[in-house]
Amino acid sequence: MCDGSGEREGTTLFGDHPETTHLSDVGDVQFLDTTLRDGEQAPGVSLTPDEKARIARALDRANVGFVEAGSACTGPGERETISRVAELDLDATVTSFCRGIQRDIDLALECDVDGINLVVPASDRHITDKVGTTHEQNVQDTVELVEYAKDHDLWVEVIGEDGSRADLDYLEELLGASLEAGADRICWADTVGHATPDGALEAVARLSELGPVSTHTHDDLGLAVMNALTSVAAGADVVHGTVNGIGERAGNVAVEEVAIALSHGYGVETLELTEVYDLAELVANATGIPLPPNKAVVGQNTFTHESGIHTDGTLKDDAMYEPYPPETVGRERRLALGKHAGRAGVKAALDEKDFEVTDDELSAIVARVKEIGDRGKRVTDADLLTIAEDVTDSEHDRRVEITELTTVAGGSTPTATVTLVVDGDERTEAEIGSGPVDAAINAVQSALGHSFDTHLESYHVDAITGGTDAIVTVEVEMSRGDDFVTVSASDSDITRASVEAMVDAIDRLVATSDDRVIADD
Repeated sequence: MCDGSGEREGTTLFGDHPETTHLSDVGDVQFLDTTLRDGEQAPGVSLTPDEKARIARALDRANVGFVEAGSACTGPGERETISRVAELDLDATVTSFCRGIQRDIDLALECDVDGINLVVPASDRHITDKVGTTHEQNVQDTVELVEYAKDHDLWVEVIGEDGSRADLDYLEELLGASLEAGADRICWADTVGHATPDGALEAVARLSELGPVSTHTHDDLGLAVMNALTSVAAGADVVHGTVNGIGERAGNVAVEEVAIALSHGYGVETLELTEVYDLAELVANATGIPLPPNKAVVGQNTFTHESGIHTDGTLKDDAMYEPYPPETVGRERRLALGKHAGRAGVKAALDEKDFEVTDDELSAIVARVKEIGDRGKRVTDADLLTIAEDVTDSEHDRRVEITELTTVAGGSTPTATVTLVVDGDERTEAEIGSGPVDAAINAVQSALGHSFDTHLESYHVDAITGGTDAIVTVEVEMSRGDDFVTVSASDSDITRASVEAMVDAIDRLVATSDDRVIADD
Protein backbone atom coordinates (compact mmCIF):
# COMPACT_ATOMS: atom_id res chain seq x y z
CA MET A 1 0.00 0.00 0.00
CA CYS A 2 0.95 3.67 -0.15
CA ASP A 3 0.96 6.26 2.63
CA GLY A 4 -0.27 9.06 0.35
CA SER A 5 3.16 10.50 -0.30
CA GLY A 6 4.21 7.92 -2.87
CA GLU A 7 6.13 5.83 -0.31
CA ARG A 8 5.57 2.09 -0.55
CA GLU A 9 4.37 0.19 2.45
CA GLY A 10 4.03 -3.58 2.35
CA THR A 11 2.34 -5.46 -0.51
CA THR A 12 0.83 -3.39 -3.33
CA LEU A 13 -1.89 -4.14 -5.84
CA PHE A 14 -0.08 -2.08 -8.49
CA GLY A 15 3.50 -3.22 -8.73
CA ASP A 16 3.63 -6.71 -7.22
CA HIS A 17 2.20 -8.31 -10.35
CA PRO A 18 5.10 -9.06 -12.73
CA GLU A 19 3.42 -7.17 -15.57
CA THR A 20 2.78 -3.95 -13.62
CA THR A 21 4.80 -1.03 -12.34
CA HIS A 22 4.21 0.52 -8.94
CA LEU A 23 2.09 3.58 -9.68
CA SER A 24 4.47 5.90 -7.85
CA ASP A 25 7.14 4.87 -10.40
CA VAL A 26 5.16 5.28 -13.63
CA GLY A 27 6.57 8.68 -14.61
CA ASP A 28 4.67 10.97 -16.97
CA VAL A 29 0.94 10.33 -17.41
CA GLN A 30 -1.24 12.54 -19.60
CA PHE A 31 -4.93 12.84 -20.38
CA LEU A 32 -6.72 12.82 -23.69
CA ASP A 33 -9.99 14.56 -22.93
CA THR A 34 -12.94 13.54 -25.06
CA THR A 35 -15.63 15.65 -23.35
CA LEU A 36 -16.22 17.51 -26.62
CA ARG A 37 -16.74 14.28 -28.56
CA ASP A 38 -17.58 11.23 -26.43
CA GLY A 39 -19.04 13.43 -23.70
CA GLU A 40 -21.29 15.21 -26.18
CA GLN A 41 -22.64 11.81 -27.24
CA ALA A 42 -24.44 11.54 -23.90
CA PRO A 43 -28.21 11.68 -24.51
CA GLY A 44 -29.55 15.22 -24.76
CA VAL A 45 -26.16 16.97 -24.90
CA SER A 46 -25.38 19.42 -27.71
CA LEU A 47 -22.62 21.99 -27.28
CA THR A 48 -22.46 25.27 -29.19
CA PRO A 49 -19.20 26.47 -30.77
CA ASP A 50 -18.83 29.06 -27.98
CA GLU A 51 -19.31 26.40 -25.31
CA LYS A 52 -16.79 24.07 -26.92
CA ALA A 53 -14.27 26.88 -27.17
CA ARG A 54 -14.71 27.82 -23.50
CA ILE A 55 -14.37 24.19 -22.40
CA ALA A 56 -11.30 23.69 -24.59
CA ARG A 57 -9.60 26.72 -23.05
CA ALA A 58 -10.44 25.44 -19.56
CA LEU A 59 -9.02 22.01 -20.42
CA ASP A 60 -5.84 23.69 -21.58
CA ARG A 61 -5.59 25.66 -18.33
CA ALA A 62 -5.95 22.37 -16.47
CA ASN A 63 -2.92 20.99 -18.35
CA VAL A 64 -4.79 18.41 -20.43
CA GLY A 65 -2.34 17.11 -23.05
CA PHE A 66 -4.79 16.17 -25.81
CA VAL A 67 -8.23 17.62 -26.60
CA GLU A 68 -10.47 15.63 -28.92
CA ALA A 69 -12.58 18.45 -30.34
CA GLY A 70 -15.24 16.34 -32.09
CA SER A 71 -15.89 14.19 -35.14
CA ALA A 72 -15.28 16.05 -38.38
CA CYS A 73 -17.48 13.59 -40.26
CA THR A 74 -20.57 14.67 -38.27
CA GLY A 75 -21.34 17.64 -40.50
CA PRO A 76 -20.44 21.20 -41.50
CA GLY A 77 -21.47 22.64 -38.14
CA GLU A 78 -19.24 20.23 -36.27
CA ARG A 79 -16.33 20.97 -38.60
CA GLU A 80 -16.78 24.70 -37.97
CA THR A 81 -16.65 24.02 -34.24
CA ILE A 82 -13.55 21.80 -34.49
CA SER A 83 -11.84 24.45 -36.59
CA ARG A 84 -12.61 27.04 -33.95
CA VAL A 85 -11.00 24.90 -31.24
CA ALA A 86 -8.00 24.26 -33.51
CA GLU A 87 -7.56 28.03 -33.93
CA LEU A 88 -7.34 28.69 -30.17
CA ASP A 89 -3.56 28.15 -30.13
CA LEU A 90 -3.78 25.73 -27.21
CA ASP A 91 -0.77 24.03 -25.69
CA ALA A 92 -2.77 20.80 -25.98
CA THR A 93 -2.74 18.67 -29.12
CA VAL A 94 -6.16 19.14 -30.80
CA THR A 95 -7.57 16.09 -32.55
CA SER A 96 -10.60 14.90 -34.48
CA PHE A 97 -12.20 11.48 -34.13
CA CYS A 98 -12.12 9.58 -37.43
CA ARG A 99 -13.66 6.34 -38.58
CA GLY A 100 -11.63 3.97 -40.70
CA ILE A 101 -12.48 5.93 -43.86
CA GLN A 102 -10.10 8.14 -45.84
CA ARG A 103 -12.79 10.82 -46.27
CA ASP A 104 -12.94 11.24 -42.48
CA ILE A 105 -9.22 12.03 -42.48
CA ASP A 106 -9.70 14.51 -45.31
CA LEU A 107 -12.48 16.24 -43.37
CA ALA A 108 -10.26 16.40 -40.29
CA LEU A 109 -7.52 17.99 -42.40
CA GLU A 110 -10.00 20.68 -43.47
CA CYS A 111 -10.37 21.58 -39.79
CA ASP A 112 -6.61 22.11 -39.42
CA VAL A 113 -6.34 19.82 -36.38
CA ASP A 114 -3.01 18.60 -35.05
CA GLY A 115 -3.96 14.96 -35.23
CA ILE A 116 -6.61 12.26 -35.41
CA ASN A 117 -7.95 9.48 -33.25
CA LEU A 118 -8.48 6.78 -35.86
CA VAL A 119 -10.99 4.17 -34.68
CA VAL A 120 -10.94 0.82 -36.47
CA PRO A 121 -12.86 -2.38 -35.66
CA ALA A 122 -11.05 -4.84 -33.40
CA SER A 123 -13.57 -7.43 -32.19
CA ASP A 124 -15.14 -10.11 -34.38
CA ARG A 125 -18.61 -8.60 -34.08
CA HIS A 126 -17.33 -5.21 -35.25
CA ILE A 127 -15.15 -6.57 -38.06
CA THR A 128 -17.62 -9.01 -39.58
CA ASP A 129 -21.07 -7.90 -38.38
CA LYS A 130 -20.71 -4.11 -38.28
CA VAL A 131 -18.17 -3.30 -41.01
CA GLY A 132 -18.51 -6.48 -43.05
CA THR A 133 -14.85 -7.07 -43.82
CA THR A 134 -12.22 -9.70 -43.08
CA HIS A 135 -9.58 -9.62 -40.37
CA GLU A 136 -6.81 -9.49 -42.95
CA GLN A 137 -8.43 -6.69 -44.96
CA ASN A 138 -9.04 -4.73 -41.76
CA VAL A 139 -5.32 -4.76 -40.96
CA GLN A 140 -4.40 -3.75 -44.52
CA ASP A 141 -6.96 -0.92 -44.58
CA THR A 142 -5.76 0.38 -41.21
CA VAL A 143 -2.12 0.42 -42.35
CA GLU A 144 -3.05 2.37 -45.48
CA LEU A 145 -5.06 4.91 -43.48
CA VAL A 146 -2.22 5.45 -41.01
CA GLU A 147 0.26 5.95 -43.86
CA TYR A 148 -2.14 8.40 -45.53
CA ALA A 149 -2.58 10.43 -42.33
CA LYS A 150 1.16 10.50 -41.62
CA ASP A 151 1.83 11.59 -45.20
CA HIS A 152 -0.34 14.60 -44.34
CA ASP A 153 1.69 15.40 -41.21
CA LEU A 154 -0.96 14.38 -38.69
CA TRP A 155 -0.34 12.99 -35.22
CA VAL A 156 -2.10 9.61 -35.25
CA GLU A 157 -3.53 7.43 -32.52
CA VAL A 158 -5.16 4.16 -33.61
CA ILE A 159 -8.00 2.91 -31.41
CA GLY A 160 -9.06 -0.71 -31.63
CA GLU A 161 -12.81 -0.37 -31.14
CA ASP A 162 -14.32 -2.92 -28.75
CA GLY A 163 -10.78 -3.94 -27.86
CA SER A 164 -11.82 -5.41 -24.51
CA ARG A 165 -13.90 -8.03 -26.38
CA ALA A 166 -11.37 -8.61 -29.15
CA ASP A 167 -9.10 -11.63 -29.54
CA LEU A 168 -5.93 -10.38 -27.91
CA ASP A 169 -3.61 -11.99 -30.44
CA TYR A 170 -5.48 -10.26 -33.26
CA LEU A 171 -5.54 -6.96 -31.36
CA GLU A 172 -1.75 -7.17 -31.08
CA GLU A 173 -1.48 -7.85 -34.81
CA LEU A 174 -3.78 -4.96 -35.75
CA LEU A 175 -2.28 -2.34 -33.46
CA GLY A 176 1.28 -3.55 -33.98
CA ALA A 177 0.84 -3.10 -37.73
CA SER A 178 -0.48 0.41 -37.04
CA LEU A 179 2.70 1.34 -35.16
CA GLU A 180 4.88 -0.14 -37.89
CA ALA A 181 2.99 1.99 -40.42
CA GLY A 182 3.92 5.12 -38.46
CA ALA A 183 1.14 5.62 -35.87
CA ASP A 184 2.30 7.68 -32.90
CA ARG A 185 0.43 5.53 -30.41
CA ILE A 186 -2.24 2.87 -30.04
CA CYS A 187 -5.21 2.70 -27.70
CA TRP A 188 -6.87 -0.14 -25.81
CA ALA A 189 -10.58 0.69 -25.80
CA ASP A 190 -13.09 -0.77 -23.38
CA THR A 191 -15.80 0.58 -25.66
CA VAL A 192 -18.80 -0.94 -23.87
CA GLY A 193 -17.46 -0.98 -20.31
CA HIS A 194 -17.08 -4.75 -20.44
CA ALA A 195 -13.62 -5.20 -18.93
CA THR A 196 -12.52 -6.23 -15.46
CA PRO A 197 -9.20 -5.02 -14.02
CA ASP A 198 -7.70 -8.44 -14.86
CA GLY A 199 -8.66 -8.03 -18.50
CA ALA A 200 -7.33 -4.49 -18.60
CA LEU A 201 -4.03 -5.59 -17.08
CA GLU A 202 -3.49 -8.44 -19.51
CA ALA A 203 -4.39 -6.43 -22.62
CA VAL A 204 -2.51 -3.23 -21.82
CA ALA A 205 0.58 -5.08 -20.59
CA ARG A 206 0.84 -6.91 -23.91
CA LEU A 207 0.10 -3.84 -26.03
CA SER A 208 2.61 -1.69 -24.14
CA GLU A 209 5.34 -4.04 -25.34
CA LEU A 210 4.56 -2.83 -28.87
CA GLY A 211 4.86 0.91 -28.28
CA PRO A 212 3.13 3.91 -26.66
CA VAL A 213 -0.35 2.88 -25.51
CA SER A 214 -3.42 4.76 -24.26
CA THR A 215 -6.42 3.46 -22.35
CA HIS A 216 -10.07 4.31 -22.93
CA THR A 217 -12.43 3.05 -20.22
CA HIS A 218 -16.19 3.27 -19.69
CA ASP A 219 -18.09 2.91 -16.42
CA ASP A 220 -20.82 0.39 -17.23
CA LEU A 221 -19.56 -1.94 -14.48
CA GLY A 222 -18.51 0.90 -12.18
CA LEU A 223 -14.87 -0.03 -12.86
CA ALA A 224 -13.74 2.84 -15.10
CA VAL A 225 -11.31 4.39 -12.58
CA MET A 226 -10.00 1.01 -11.47
CA ASN A 227 -9.44 -0.07 -15.07
CA ALA A 228 -7.71 3.23 -15.89
CA LEU A 229 -5.34 2.89 -12.92
CA THR A 230 -4.67 -0.75 -13.77
CA SER A 231 -3.91 0.29 -17.35
CA VAL A 232 -1.39 2.88 -16.14
CA ALA A 233 0.29 0.31 -13.93
CA ALA A 234 0.41 -2.04 -16.94
CA GLY A 235 2.14 0.52 -19.16
CA ALA A 236 -0.39 3.04 -20.50
CA ASP A 237 0.86 6.62 -20.33
CA VAL A 238 -2.24 8.40 -21.70
CA VAL A 239 -5.73 8.07 -20.19
CA HIS A 240 -8.81 8.94 -22.25
CA GLY A 241 -11.62 10.42 -20.19
CA THR A 242 -14.22 13.15 -19.84
CA VAL A 243 -14.90 15.89 -17.33
CA ASN A 244 -17.42 14.68 -14.72
CA GLY A 245 -17.40 11.26 -16.41
CA ILE A 246 -20.13 12.22 -18.90
CA GLY A 247 -20.59 10.10 -22.00
CA GLU A 248 -22.66 7.36 -23.56
CA ARG A 249 -24.60 5.00 -21.27
CA ALA A 250 -22.90 5.05 -17.83
CA GLY A 251 -20.27 7.46 -19.11
CA ASN A 252 -16.51 7.55 -19.53
CA VAL A 253 -13.93 7.58 -16.78
CA ALA A 254 -13.88 10.96 -15.02
CA VAL A 255 -10.52 12.66 -15.63
CA GLU A 256 -10.66 14.47 -12.28
CA GLU A 257 -11.09 11.19 -10.38
CA VAL A 258 -8.12 9.50 -12.05
CA ALA A 259 -6.03 12.64 -11.56
CA ILE A 260 -6.69 12.94 -7.82
CA ALA A 261 -6.19 9.18 -7.32
CA LEU A 262 -2.78 9.36 -8.96
CA SER A 263 -1.80 12.55 -7.14
CA HIS A 264 -3.07 11.78 -3.66
CA GLY A 265 -2.43 8.06 -3.69
CA TYR A 266 0.84 7.83 -5.55
CA GLY A 267 2.36 11.30 -5.92
CA VAL A 268 1.93 11.29 -9.71
CA GLU A 269 0.96 14.77 -10.94
CA THR A 270 -1.09 15.03 -14.11
CA LEU A 271 -3.64 17.85 -14.21
CA GLU A 272 -3.50 21.30 -12.66
CA LEU A 273 -5.85 20.16 -9.92
CA THR A 274 -6.84 23.62 -8.71
CA GLU A 275 -8.63 24.10 -12.04
CA VAL A 276 -10.81 20.98 -11.93
CA TYR A 277 -13.77 22.36 -9.96
CA ASP A 278 -14.25 25.37 -12.23
CA LEU A 279 -13.88 23.01 -15.19
CA ALA A 280 -16.47 20.63 -13.73
CA GLU A 281 -18.97 23.45 -13.19
CA LEU A 282 -18.37 24.79 -16.68
CA VAL A 283 -19.10 21.40 -18.25
CA ALA A 284 -22.11 20.76 -16.00
CA ASN A 285 -23.68 24.09 -16.95
CA ALA A 286 -22.90 23.75 -20.66
CA THR A 287 -24.22 20.19 -20.96
CA GLY A 288 -27.18 20.55 -18.59
CA ILE A 289 -25.98 17.47 -16.68
CA PRO A 290 -25.79 18.59 -13.03
CA LEU A 291 -23.09 17.37 -10.68
CA PRO A 292 -24.47 14.72 -8.30
CA PRO A 293 -24.08 16.00 -4.71
CA ASN A 294 -22.02 12.94 -3.74
CA LYS A 295 -19.83 13.03 -6.86
CA ALA A 296 -16.19 12.38 -5.99
CA VAL A 297 -13.86 15.43 -6.12
CA VAL A 298 -16.38 17.96 -7.47
CA GLY A 299 -19.74 17.07 -5.87
CA GLN A 300 -21.42 19.60 -3.59
CA ASN A 301 -21.14 17.33 -0.54
CA THR A 302 -17.51 16.32 -1.01
CA PHE A 303 -16.12 18.85 1.46
CA THR A 304 -19.34 19.57 3.35
CA HIS A 305 -19.81 18.51 6.97
CA GLU A 306 -23.14 18.57 8.83
CA SER A 307 -22.93 16.02 11.62
CA GLY A 308 -22.13 17.64 14.96
CA ILE A 309 -19.42 15.04 15.62
CA HIS A 310 -17.82 15.56 12.20
CA THR A 311 -18.07 19.33 12.44
CA ASP A 312 -16.49 19.39 15.87
CA GLY A 313 -13.67 17.12 14.69
CA THR A 314 -13.09 19.20 11.55
CA LEU A 315 -12.93 22.41 13.58
CA LYS A 316 -10.20 20.84 15.71
CA ASP A 317 -8.29 19.31 12.78
CA ASP A 318 -8.99 20.07 9.11
CA ALA A 319 -7.87 16.59 8.05
CA MET A 320 -10.01 14.76 10.61
CA TYR A 321 -12.69 13.76 8.07
CA GLU A 322 -11.10 14.63 4.72
CA PRO A 323 -8.55 12.70 2.62
CA TYR A 324 -7.00 15.86 1.17
CA PRO A 325 -7.57 19.63 1.59
CA PRO A 326 -10.39 21.06 -0.57
CA GLU A 327 -8.03 23.74 -1.88
CA THR A 328 -6.18 20.97 -3.72
CA VAL A 329 -8.99 20.83 -6.27
CA GLY A 330 -10.09 24.46 -6.14
CA ARG A 331 -12.78 23.89 -3.51
CA GLU A 332 -13.69 25.32 -0.11
CA ARG A 333 -14.66 23.47 3.04
CA ARG A 334 -18.25 23.99 4.12
CA LEU A 335 -19.99 23.38 7.42
CA ALA A 336 -23.53 22.47 6.41
CA LEU A 337 -26.32 23.13 8.85
CA GLY A 338 -29.34 20.91 9.35
CA LYS A 339 -30.94 18.71 11.96
CA HIS A 340 -27.54 17.19 12.87
CA ALA A 341 -25.94 20.59 13.48
CA GLY A 342 -24.42 21.37 16.88
CA ARG A 343 -23.61 24.61 18.64
CA ALA A 344 -19.95 24.46 17.61
CA GLY A 345 -20.82 24.22 13.93
CA VAL A 346 -23.40 27.00 14.02
CA LYS A 347 -21.06 29.24 16.03
CA ALA A 348 -18.19 28.57 13.58
CA ALA A 349 -20.42 29.38 10.60
CA LEU A 350 -21.51 32.66 12.21
CA ASP A 351 -17.92 33.54 13.11
CA GLU A 352 -16.94 33.06 9.45
CA LYS A 353 -19.48 35.76 8.59
CA ASP A 354 -18.31 38.03 11.45
CA PHE A 355 -21.76 37.75 13.02
CA GLU A 356 -21.56 37.99 16.81
CA VAL A 357 -24.31 36.51 19.02
CA THR A 358 -24.86 35.90 22.71
CA ASP A 359 -25.19 32.41 24.15
CA ASP A 360 -28.98 32.77 24.37
CA GLU A 361 -29.17 34.02 20.79
CA LEU A 362 -26.98 31.12 19.66
CA SER A 363 -29.33 28.65 21.37
CA ALA A 364 -32.30 30.20 19.56
CA ILE A 365 -30.51 30.09 16.21
CA VAL A 366 -29.49 26.44 16.69
CA ALA A 367 -33.11 25.55 17.53
CA ARG A 368 -34.35 27.28 14.34
CA VAL A 369 -31.69 25.52 12.27
CA LYS A 370 -32.68 22.11 13.64
CA GLU A 371 -36.37 22.87 13.09
CA ILE A 372 -35.73 23.59 9.40
CA GLY A 373 -33.50 20.51 9.18
CA ASP A 374 -36.25 18.32 10.63
CA ARG A 375 -38.41 19.35 7.67
CA GLY A 376 -35.80 17.91 5.31
CA LYS A 377 -34.35 21.26 4.32
CA ARG A 378 -30.66 22.17 4.10
CA VAL A 379 -29.73 25.44 5.79
CA THR A 380 -27.21 27.36 3.69
CA ASP A 381 -24.88 30.09 4.92
CA ALA A 382 -27.24 32.72 3.57
CA ASP A 383 -30.22 31.06 5.27
CA LEU A 384 -28.27 31.09 8.52
CA LEU A 385 -27.67 34.83 8.24
CA THR A 386 -31.39 35.42 7.68
CA ILE A 387 -32.20 33.41 10.80
CA ALA A 388 -29.52 35.21 12.80
CA GLU A 389 -30.76 38.62 11.70
CA ASP A 390 -34.30 37.66 12.68
CA VAL A 391 -33.24 36.33 16.10
CA THR A 392 -31.05 39.36 16.85
CA ASP A 393 -33.50 41.84 15.28
CA SER A 394 -30.85 43.22 12.95
CA GLU A 395 -30.63 43.89 9.21
CA HIS A 396 -27.87 43.68 6.62
CA ASP A 397 -27.01 46.31 4.04
CA ARG A 398 -28.47 45.15 0.76
CA ARG A 399 -26.25 45.20 -2.34
CA VAL A 400 -28.91 44.11 -4.85
CA GLU A 401 -32.52 45.30 -4.63
CA ILE A 402 -35.46 45.45 -7.02
CA THR A 403 -37.27 48.77 -7.34
CA GLU A 404 -39.51 48.25 -10.36
CA LEU A 405 -40.94 45.37 -12.39
CA THR A 406 -43.19 45.61 -15.46
CA THR A 407 -44.32 42.66 -17.56
CA VAL A 408 -46.27 42.41 -20.81
CA ALA A 409 -47.67 38.96 -21.56
CA GLY A 410 -50.63 39.65 -23.84
CA GLY A 411 -48.75 39.52 -27.14
CA SER A 412 -46.91 36.72 -28.87
CA THR A 413 -43.60 37.62 -27.16
CA PRO A 414 -43.71 38.03 -23.35
CA THR A 415 -41.53 40.97 -22.26
CA ALA A 416 -40.33 42.18 -18.87
CA THR A 417 -38.58 45.35 -17.73
CA VAL A 418 -36.70 45.27 -14.42
CA THR A 419 -35.01 48.05 -12.49
CA LEU A 420 -32.40 47.02 -9.93
CA VAL A 421 -30.20 49.00 -7.58
CA VAL A 422 -26.83 47.25 -7.59
CA ASP A 423 -24.12 48.53 -5.26
CA GLY A 424 -25.86 51.91 -5.33
CA ASP A 425 -26.19 52.08 -9.13
CA GLU A 426 -29.60 51.94 -10.78
CA ARG A 427 -29.85 49.58 -13.75
CA THR A 428 -32.84 48.98 -16.03
CA GLU A 429 -33.02 46.16 -18.55
CA ALA A 430 -35.77 44.68 -20.74
CA GLU A 431 -35.78 41.10 -22.04
CA ILE A 432 -38.10 38.62 -23.71
CA GLY A 433 -38.77 35.04 -22.66
CA SER A 434 -40.98 32.00 -23.12
CA GLY A 435 -43.32 33.48 -20.48
CA PRO A 436 -43.46 36.51 -18.17
CA VAL A 437 -41.47 34.78 -15.42
CA ASP A 438 -38.76 33.67 -17.86
CA ALA A 439 -38.61 37.17 -19.37
CA ALA A 440 -38.32 38.79 -15.92
CA ILE A 441 -35.54 36.45 -14.83
CA ASN A 442 -33.69 37.12 -18.11
CA ALA A 443 -34.00 40.86 -17.44
CA VAL A 444 -32.57 40.44 -13.94
CA GLN A 445 -29.61 38.51 -15.30
CA SER A 446 -29.00 41.17 -17.97
CA ALA A 447 -29.06 43.90 -15.33
CA LEU A 448 -26.50 42.03 -13.24
CA GLY A 449 -24.14 41.34 -16.15
CA HIS A 450 -22.45 38.12 -17.13
CA SER A 451 -19.40 38.75 -14.97
CA PHE A 452 -21.54 37.87 -11.96
CA ASP A 453 -21.83 34.15 -12.52
CA THR A 454 -24.91 32.87 -10.66
CA HIS A 455 -26.98 29.81 -11.52
CA LEU A 456 -30.61 29.00 -10.81
CA GLU A 457 -30.41 25.46 -9.41
CA SER A 458 -34.11 24.87 -8.68
CA TYR A 459 -37.44 26.70 -8.89
CA HIS A 460 -40.56 25.62 -7.01
CA VAL A 461 -44.03 27.19 -6.70
CA ASP A 462 -46.73 26.50 -4.09
CA ALA A 463 -50.18 28.10 -3.82
CA ILE A 464 -50.83 28.76 -0.13
CA THR A 465 -54.37 30.22 -0.39
CA GLY A 466 -57.33 29.30 -2.57
CA GLY A 467 -59.32 31.27 -5.13
CA THR A 468 -58.39 33.30 -8.18
CA ASP A 469 -56.41 35.75 -6.02
CA ALA A 470 -54.33 32.98 -4.47
CA ILE A 471 -51.10 33.92 -2.79
CA VAL A 472 -48.21 31.88 -4.19
CA THR A 473 -44.86 31.15 -2.61
CA VAL A 474 -41.88 30.77 -4.92
CA GLU A 475 -38.77 29.03 -3.60
CA VAL A 476 -35.54 29.28 -5.54
CA GLU A 477 -32.15 27.72 -4.94
CA MET A 478 -29.26 29.63 -6.49
CA SER A 479 -25.53 29.10 -6.52
CA ARG A 480 -22.36 31.04 -7.10
CA GLY A 481 -19.28 28.84 -7.16
CA ASP A 482 -19.37 26.74 -3.99
CA ASP A 483 -22.02 28.95 -2.34
CA PHE A 484 -25.68 27.93 -2.37
CA VAL A 485 -28.72 29.75 -1.01
CA THR A 486 -32.42 28.92 -0.82
CA VAL A 487 -34.85 31.84 -0.58
CA SER A 488 -38.64 32.08 -0.81
CA ALA A 489 -41.00 34.98 -1.51
CA SER A 490 -44.80 35.23 -1.52
CA ASP A 491 -47.12 37.40 -3.61
CA SER A 492 -50.37 37.18 -5.54
CA ASP A 493 -48.31 37.80 -8.69
CA ILE A 494 -46.15 34.76 -9.49
CA THR A 495 -43.76 36.86 -11.60
CA ARG A 496 -43.09 39.35 -8.80
CA ALA A 497 -42.70 36.53 -6.25
CA SER A 498 -40.22 34.81 -8.57
CA VAL A 499 -38.13 37.93 -9.17
CA GLU A 500 -38.13 38.95 -5.50
CA ALA A 501 -36.98 35.46 -4.45
CA MET A 502 -34.26 35.45 -7.09
CA VAL A 503 -33.03 38.96 -6.27
CA ASP A 504 -33.01 38.17 -2.53
CA ALA A 505 -30.98 35.03 -3.24
CA ILE A 506 -28.51 36.99 -5.38
CA ASP A 507 -28.19 39.64 -2.68
CA ARG A 508 -27.36 36.93 -0.15
CA LEU A 509 -24.77 35.39 -2.48
CA VAL A 510 -22.92 38.70 -2.80
CA ALA A 511 -23.42 39.84 0.79
CA THR A 512 -20.04 38.59 1.98
CA SER A 513 -18.14 39.09 -1.29
CA ASP A 514 -15.84 42.02 -1.96
CA ASP A 515 -16.34 41.67 -5.71
CA ARG A 516 -18.33 44.41 -7.38
CA VAL A 517 -21.20 43.34 -9.61
CA ILE A 518 -20.02 44.77 -12.94
CA ALA A 519 -22.55 45.48 -15.69
CA ASP A 520 -21.91 44.32 -19.25
CA ASP A 521 -20.61 46.98 -21.64
